[in-house]
Amino acid sequence: MKRSPWNDIQPVLRAFLRAQPGLMAGGALLAVLTVLMGMGLLGLSGWFITATALAGLSPATAIVFDVFMPSAGIRLLALGRTLSRYGERLVTHDATLAVVAGLREQLFRGWAQPEAARQLLLRPARLLFRLTVDMDALESVYLRLLVPLAATLGAVLLAALVLGSLQWWWGVWLALWLLATGTAIVIWLAPRAVTPAVRRALATEALRAHTVDLLAGQTELAMGGRLTAQCDLLARADQRLARADDALNRLEVAASAGHSLVGTLTLVAVLLGVGALVGEGAIGAPAAALALLVALTATEPFAALRRGALESGRTWLAARRLAPRMAGAAEPVAPPAGARDADTDGMAVALHDITWAHSGSAVPIFAVLSLQLAPGERVALVGPSGAGKSTLLALVAGELRPQSGTVQAQSCSWLTQRTELFQDTLAENLRLAQPQADDMRLWQVLQDAGLHADVQALTARLETPLGEGGLGLSGGQSRRLALARLLLRDVPLWLLDEPTEALDAATAQDVLLRLSQQARGRSLLIATHLRREAALADRLVCLQAGQIVAEVRRGSAEFEAVLQTLRAD
Repeated sequence: MKRSPWNDIQPVLRAFLRAQPGLMAGGALLAVLTVLMGMGLLGLSGWFITATALAGLSPATAIVFDVFMPSAGIRLLALGRTLSRYGERLVTHDATLAVVAGLREQLFRGWAQPEAARQLLLRPARLLFRLTVDMDALESVYLRLLVPLAATLGAVLLAALVLGSLQWWWGVWLALWLLATGTAIVIWLAPRAVTPAVRRALATEALRAHTVDLLAGQTELAMGGRLTAQCDLLARADQRLARADDALNRLEVAASAGHSLVGTLTLVAVLLGVGALVGEGAIGAPAAALALLVALTATEPFAALRRGALESGRTWLAARRLAPRMAGAAEPVAPPAGARDADTDGMAVALHDITWAHSGSAVPIFAVLSLQLAPGERVALVGPSGAGKSTLLALVAGELRPQSGTVQAQSCSWLTQRTELFQDTLAENLRLAQPQADDMRLWQVLQDAGLHADVQALTARLETPLGEGGLGLSGGQSRRLALARLLLRDVPLWLLDEPTEALDAATAQDVLLRLSQQARGRSLLIATHLRREAALADRLVCLQAGQIVAEVRRGSAEFEAVLQTLRAD
């Protein structure tokens, strides 16, 4: 069954209305006030100019004509409109930014769920677009739809009251006419704008992704002879973007022409009506000018609503992508069967009858696997590539969720194969593990990791800026920095995934020695195929095709035999 757009928009509306209800309502009221003051300013100015001109025709009326009260009213409306416009922009944007910031945090928390990091690594550009472009598109729900709708209704109401004060049926007719024609144009425009707006959003994403790939991977693309093909992808994405822009521009021109026609017909009808009333002597020329100008300005807020309808497709696409995450934010979701449990029954790690397979794969990595790790015990997972060592660590860390069985583990830190460093200072890269750590604590862990002297030699020391991916440090320094970050977290369990891979023998031995010293009293679970790393363990667990085929303990002949099968330094 086809999903209704309302089902996708609902969570977004709830998120906006629940997060900042006072500011949201205040911003909408200020927008209405701004429109009403603008209409009043133009209408009163027209009335004043006409009345002044007529009063000047006769010296008697010119002398008694009060110019001060209308002038004061005009100045008051002009100043009030300026202030309300400023307040409206301040309040509406402040409220919107606060809501979007909360939604971004919610999205980050959603990405902290099992398997999220893996998805982020597989498609970083797509998730970045969710966080930036799609979040920005959600602003239109309030700024481009709800606020203009409130302003439009306020303008229609004021225009109806002004004309209704002259002839009640004129007010009713004007309100019905404006609502019917304005709504018809929006209803006509919104569904037609969905397809080109979605195509434009997708083309923009493709253009940005291809551009990033070209800039970041130009060396690899040149070596593979794919530079021209990548440029062709950029050109095709740009063409799709241009076609979508052209379609949206055509729709906007058509809708703008429709609003212009409605405005013209409204002006002509009101002009004929007030002209007839002036001819009958029912109203004077100043009142006619007031009614005419108020009716003229009543159609202006529909232009903002039209722009919101034009962007509704982009907003709907963003809501459709993000709605599942926002829909689940209202209430905490109970962990399903197989979720990671902090109650370890006295064990550092306890895995019971675990099964897990890649999404869409019929062949499981683990069929039925059980493993226990006692507090303070050091266990090395050994076996050929593809045996499931890293996957098992990910299950223990909570990054992956088993399809059946249970995973129980103490609080842990995970040193992955890849050293994740960011474009920030050296200190801030360390404080990812412990944001409250002071400089003294940072120097201590650097000393423990063997990086103290290297950092002391840097001009900015702890404030030394690192480039993207830790650019500025050698491979050994980066690994030691990751080790220092591991030491910052006081947890009973360390998960180490090939901690010295790609390091030279001397650096690797020093890192392992420091790991062994700092790990006293902690439990270690190490995934490795290197002899020097497995030698840290008290027990070797041999994995093959997702099954535990052997377990051997230190001091036995089998332990030494398994060590000899591993890759030497």
